[in-house]
Amino acid sequence: MADHLFQEQQPFLDDQFDMFDWYPYFQSCVRYFLEHAQYNGPVQALAAFINIQLPFQKAENQAALLRAPPPNPGQHGPPPPHGGGPGGRLSPAAAAAAAAAAAGPGYPHPPHQPYHQHQHQHQQHVSLHPYIRRLVATGFDLPAVLHGFFGDDWELGISPLHEQERRNFLFAAKSSSWLEVKRAYDGADEEGAVPFLKPLRGVTEAEIVAAESGWSEWLAMQDWMLGPRSVEMRGVAGSSASGSGSAGAAGGGVRIKREEE
Repeated sequence: MADHLFQEQQPFLDDQFDMFDWYPYFQSCVRYFLEHAQYNGPVQALAAFINIQLPFQKAENQAALLRAPPPNPGQHGPPPPHGGGPGGRLSPAAAAAAAAAAAGPGYPHPPHQPYHQHQHQHQQHVSLHPYIRRLVATGFDLPAVLHGFFGDDWELGISPLHEQERRNFLFAAKSSSWLEVKRAYDGADEEGAVPFLKPLRGVTEAEIVAAESGWSEWLAMQDWMLGPRSVEMRGVAGSSASGSGSAGAAGGGVRIKREEE
């Protein structure tokens, strides 16, 4: 009962969309992205091409910053290339970091390693929106790509968010210049600037009609045509007034006729 009442208070939900049925599929997509997709070579390659960091890359960068030794106030210039140990030898931590760096980007921590298990505890709340948004803006929001990023449940777990992001991209293009849209889609510093923008692919007539309806609602919002001032309410009020006026006019005609007689 409480769930039903909560859902009735969400006017942005479509009649056929059930948020509580959708959520388990969305969680499945999050788990697939965190546990499998981000360690997949093609996903890493595409993420590099569209310039967005994957969660494990962000975590490794943060860990590297935490492991970095504090600067020596008496030292000027860059640190020695082979570390600061005696005879130029690397410390165990520096050696491990160098080995991981030498392995290259294709050597992420696999799921069975303790490092990944530790990092996964901190990745439960990773948002998928920046990745969907970047795929849409760069024209890579294709079914095969979405399946590769989010798994078999992407159609039930990601499609509602994907459709909304496509509509947002249409709205952004309609309301702003290319430069302003580029700035809006550059994202936060840790995400990196979007390298390019592509027009939406595979647009259908139904998608355009739905976007037009949503855009009209936004224009009404800008003009405060809401609630009792909305077009729908004015149409109802106009119909009522027209009906009353017609009845009055008909009655008035009868009276005028009696006066002439």
